[in-house]
Amino acid sequence: MFNFPVVDKEIAGIAPDFRAISILVDAKGTKRPGTDPNVLQSACDYVCSGGPDWAAAHLANWADVYSRFGAKPNRTPCSALALKKRVEKDGRIPSINPVVDLYNAVSLRFAIPVGGENFDAYVGRPRLTMADGTEPFETLANGEAIVERPSKGEVIWRDDVGATCRRWNWRQGTRTRLETVGGRMWFILESLSAMPQEALEEAANMLISGLRELSPGCEIYKQKIMVG
Repeated sequence: MFNFPVVDKEIAGIAPDFRAISILVDAKGTKRPGTDPNVLQSACDYVCSGGPDWAAAHLANWADVYSRFGAKPNRTPCSALALKKRVEKDGRIPSINPVVDLYNAVSLRFAIPVGGENFDAYVGRPRLTMADGTEPFETLANGEAIVERPSKGEVIWRDDVGATCRRWNWRQGTRTRLETVGGRMWFILESLSAMPQEALEEAANMLISGLRELSPGCEIYKQKIMVG
């Protein structure tokens, strides 16, 4: 059984216009024929051609939200802006694996932070909350496994064990990262008011369509999320 994510009430004080779509996928026992190998480069090309006309405003929204909880968006930008900057610099981003390439392509095409997680590695329900500063966050530094702690008051995704993503959607932890198609997977598409609602739905539909190509026969559960 899936546990849908929870957004704590204090998030409304930082981002009252936060809207998201949660997508939970059960891909156990399904085939893996692959997906369009051009999906990532096509999204990179779209960014280089200008992307959606609301992209700059949406990414500026995220920078404002980051500043409200004490992050420095120029140093630790939201995941969508970090991807966009890499594409603008190099014209592309390297392929990682089919499922990560897919959700990165959605992020680039719609200028939206998109996270993909191994749901089987979660303990309890995913929760968007403000850190108390004691949560363990497993990551890598110079190729070595380390444990960090988020700053007190930092917005994090977490489970019953510790933080799974720091500074809202800036850096994903290693414990729950998604490395292959299969098992139970969780995706979160996070938006603010500058992104049209219909674009958020289109982004979710692109991700779902790609997941069905990657894993025919998978079961998909979709839920809209708002604060408050």
